[in-house]
Amino acid sequence: MEIAEKLARLKTAEGLPKWVIGLFEEVANDAQRHIEIHLAQAEKAHCVLAQKHQITLAENHRLTIKSNALTLELAYYKRMRYGIKNEALTAEQRDLFVETFDADIAAIECELANKLERDIPTQSTQSGIKKPRLGAGRQALPAHLPRVEHRHEPESCNCVTCGQDLVRIGEDITEKLDVEPAKFFVHRHIRGKYACRTCETMTAAPVPAAIIDGGMASAGLLTWLAVSKYADHLPLYRLEQIAQRANVTLARSTLAAWTGQLGFALQPLVDALQDLQWQRKVLHGDETPIKQLDPGKGKTKKAYLWAYRTNDLDDGPPIIIFDYQTSRAGIHAQTYLQGWQGHLLVDDYSGYKKLYEKDASDQANIIELGCWAHARRKFFELHAANQNTLAAEALRIIAKLYAVEQEAQAMTIQERQAWRAEHAIPQLKYFKQWLDEQRLKLAPGSSTAKAFDYTLRRWPALQRYANTGNLPIDNNAVENCIRPIAIGRKNWLFTGSERAGKRAAAIQSLLGTAKLNGLDPYAWLQDTLEKLPTWPNSRILELLPLRHLGSQENTSL
Repeated sequence: MEIAEKLARLKTAEGLPKWVIGLFEEVANDAQRHIEIHLAQAEKAHCVLAQKHQITLAENHRLTIKSNALTLELAYYKRMRYGIKNEALTAEQRDLFVETFDADIAAIECELANKLERDIPTQSTQSGIKKPRLGAGRQALPAHLPRVEHRHEPESCNCVTCGQDLVRIGEDITEKLDVEPAKFFVHRHIRGKYACRTCETMTAAPVPAAIIDGGMASAGLLTWLAVSKYADHLPLYRLEQIAQRANVTLARSTLAAWTGQLGFALQPLVDALQDLQWQRKVLHGDETPIKQLDPGKGKTKKAYLWAYRTNDLDDGPPIIIFDYQTSRAGIHAQTYLQGWQGHLLVDDYSGYKKLYEKDASDQANIIELGCWAHARRKFFELHAANQNTLAAEALRIIAKLYAVEQEAQAMTIQERQAWRAEHAIPQLKYFKQWLDEQRLKLAPGSSTAKAFDYTLRRWPALQRYANTGNLPIDNNAVENCIRPIAIGRKNWLFTGSERAGKRAAAIQSLLGTAKLNGLDPYAWLQDTLEKLPTWPNSRILELLPLRHLGSQENTSL
C-alpha cells in the first residue's frame, strides 16, 4: 500500500523526468511481485501446517481412543485374572490364597486356645466348670442325618476319692460329622424255578424290568454315573479311578455306553418337559461354547449348548432345557422356538434378531426383552478401568432400578406392576434423558460412547419390562444355570460326538430342572429310573422333576 501511494505522488510531482518515474514504477512492480510471491508461499505453508495440525489432532484422538480401549481391556483381564468375579461396585480385593489363609487362622486360634488353657488356668476351669470353647456358636448339624451313637462310661462306678457309688446326673453330648465314600455292593436276584411234572412246564418269577436290559448296572449305579458326570462334572476316567479304589472294574467304554443308553431312555421326559416349557409366555435364552471332538483331524471343533429357561416371575415351576448344536448360527434358536409366542430375554447377539421380525400382519410372534445386567456391565467395566464419573452415575441409576426389583420380590404380578409404574418408570425416563444429553458431549468411538450407545441402541427392549409385573429385569436366571456347565467343561474338556452332546443335554436338562425345583437330583433320578421301564406314557408328567404341577398343565398335553 505504501509503494502505491508513493508512486502516485511521484506521478503528480512537477519537474521529475519521465525516465525516473518509469524506473521507479519498474522497481515498485518487482517489489510488489516479490511480496505477492512471498504471501502466496506463506499462505501455502500455513495451509500445509494447518492440514498437518488437523492430521495430528485426528491421530492424537485415535491414539487416545485406542489407549482408553486398551486400558479398559487390560483392567478387564486383570480383574478376571486377579480380582473378584462378581460385579459389586465397592468390593475389596480377595486374597488369592483365602482358603490357605482361613486354614492358618483356624490352626493359630486352636494353638492359642490350648496354650492359654495350659499356662493360665482360669477360675472356671479350676472350679470344674467347663470353659466355653473358642469358636462356639456354630450351626447344629442337620437333624435329618442318621445318628450313630457311641456310649462312653467311666471305668468304675465308684468315686476314686471316697469309694462311694456314683450317681448319674446327666450326660454330655458332642456330635461330629462323618462321611462314607461311594460304596459298591451287589443286588442278587434269586428267582426260584418250579416245574410241573404232568404238563412238563417250568414257572419262574419274571425278570425285573430295567433301563438297560441284560446289563449289570442297577438304577442306583446309573444314577451315580449321571449325577457324578453331569451335576458334579467328574469325567469318566475319574469315575473309573473311584471304582478301581474299591476293586471294582468299570471300563471307561462301558461307562460311556451306559451314559448313551441312559440319555436315550430319558429323552421322553425331556420332550414332555419342553412341551410344558412352551406353554409359558416368557423365556430366558443364552448359549455357551462346548468343544466337540473332530474325528480324523485329531482336534476339536466348537459346538454350542443353547439354554432356554422359564421366568421365575410367572406362575408355574421353573424349567431349564439345554439344546446341543454344532454351531452358534441363529437358525438353531429359530428351529427350537418355531411356533412359540411370547417374550424372549437374551443378550445382544445378532443370531436372535431374526426371531423378532414381524409377519405379514405386522405382528412379531416373539418380542425382545433387554438384559439390564449386560447394560450395567458396560458401565461397570468402564468404571473399573479408569473410575469414569459418567459410568459411576449410570451405575448409581441402575442400582436404583434393581432396588425397586428387590422391594417387589415378594409381590404379586399386579402389585409388582403398580410398584414398577410408580418407582421404576420415572427412573427410566430420567435415565434416558440423561443418556441422550451426555451422549452429545462424548467423542465418537470412545469407550464411554460405546457404553452409552449399547444402552441407547437397546432402549426399547430394556425398558419394556417396567410396563408389566411379570417380565424380568435381566437374564441372570439362565446365566446362573449355564455357569456350572462352564465350570464343568474344564474337567471333561470335550464331547465325543454330536450324538453324545445331545444325550448330555437331555440329562443336564432334567438334573438342572430338578435343582431349580429344590429336589435332590440323586434321589429323583434313582426313583425315576426304577419306575421308568414299566411306566405308562400317558402318565409321563408324573415323573418330571417339578416341585408342583397344576392340573391345568397336566391336562394340556
